[in-house]
Amino acid sequence: MLAEEQNVLEIIEEPEPVVDSVAIWKASQIDSFFQDRYDRGKFNGTVLFADSGKVIFKGAYGYADLKSKDTLVTTSAFQLASCSKPITALAVLLLVDEGKISLTDTIQKFIPDFPYHGITVKMLLIHRHGLSNYMYFSDKYWGDWNKPISNADVIDIMKKWKPAPYYLPNKRYNYSNTGYMMLASIIEKASGVSYDKFVETRIFKKLGMNDSFIFNSALDPKRKDKGVKGYRSNGREAPNTYQNGVVGDKGVYSTVEDLFKLDQALYNGDLISERMLDSAFTKAHPELYDNDNYGLGWRIQDFGTEKIVYHGGWWKGFKTYFIRVIPERYTIIVLSNKLSGFLQVPKLRALMDDPPETSNID
Repeated sequence: MLAEEQNVLEIIEEPEPVVDSVAIWKASQIDSFFQDRYDRGKFNGTVLFADSGKVIFKGAYGYADLKSKDTLVTTSAFQLASCSKPITALAVLLLVDEGKISLTDTIQKFIPDFPYHGITVKMLLIHRHGLSNYMYFSDKYWGDWNKPISNADVIDIMKKWKPAPYYLPNKRYNYSNTGYMMLASIIEKASGVSYDKFVETRIFKKLGMNDSFIFNSALDPKRKDKGVKGYRSNGREAPNTYQNGVVGDKGVYSTVEDLFKLDQALYNGDLISERMLDSAFTKAHPELYDNDNYGLGWRIQDFGTEKIVYHGGWWKGFKTYFIRVIPERYTIIVLSNKLSGFLQVPKLRALMDDPPETSNID
């Protein structure tokens, strides 16, 4: 080899980075949609949209605290309201996988003196238990609205006053927060630890959901300060309520970033078995002929060949959406802390549509 050749460096050309023009177009459409709603006073919150595990857009619009003008970020924690229900359901299914709960167990296995019989864990999960909504009868029977009411307090009211059920067990579907309040208490009986600790240890810490927590005013009234404030449509802060001492049906605070971690864990099988997940995403109400059904903790809709499993939430200044489009593997997470404007699942899903002429967008 010649001496000159020893000093010759091989030059390798770096390939041009791949530009996903469709994803860029979608991100622009999503941003424009939410920016327009924010500008018109119809949205204040955070969003995350992903395709097959890849985030194509995330953003924050407005404030965590309208008075101090503390700006929202995508790690801001929102009260999930009824989007807490899928998390409670997942906690139950974890215990089912471990053999500590069976879907056919009745409430009396865990609370022997519960006065309503014939109600199974599955009926609680799918809203076929028939029990009346605690949010209404607790107003009547709870004496001090300045004192938080707990899950145990609600169950004691049911034992003492026996509010009339809406329907007999398994008679029909009737969405009610009472079932998920009961499930949180069953989780405690089956696991031997509080609902808060079980969810935080077995789900949040396991998945690295480091900004998520349970707000239970009966246990820790100050913990809510870690999350953003919720506002009415007129901009006034939504007041705290004695019912924030009840968890399972609500009470989870989380972020779009953390919920995306949960979403991916479900796809990857990192939390519950595939068999359990398939059951959760199976319609449980054959008598419901419209396009909106319910599984084990999730609402289910079909749009053509698409299956959408999702949940929404609405509680004391917060509106939330956690949407999973199967089999396209689209993820849509929208968290708002101002009750203004209304978003529909099909409209949010449509933001993930391809541009009309994909070949002409470069």
